[in-house]
Amino acid sequence: QVQLVESGGGLVQAGGSLRLSCAASGRTFSAMGWFRQAPGKEREFVAAIYWNGGSTYYADSVKGRFTISRDNAKNTVYLQMNVLKPEDTAVYYCAAGWPDHTIVNVFTEYVYWGQGTQVTVSS
Repeated sequence: QVQLVESGGGLVQAGGSLRLSCAASGRTFSAMGWFRQAPGKEREFVAAIYWNGGSTYYADSVKGRFTISRDNAKNTVYLQMNVLKPEDTAVYYCAAGWPDHTIVNVFTEYVYWGQGTQVTVSS
């Protein structure tokens, strides 16, 4: 049984930081990603990382502020979020699959999803 268990969301003031974690179990994947969805908006890509080689990808809106990393031994992926802005407020979802590098930002390329964790940034 595949499970993606997220943790680390919460309420933070603008300019603050949070770190999200996603622990995977049940099978292996080539990549894991983070997506987010704000009320009334479509799900959008945030960041992704490949287990082998560690290639990373980011949405333009988070480049320089967010960092995705992995711990292979723990099968866990992290999203360090710094200099948070109110527009970062959303439910953040961890995803896993085998996306091609050219379409790593497409949510339909991911097969498994976590339950989501709320991130709220106050102004």
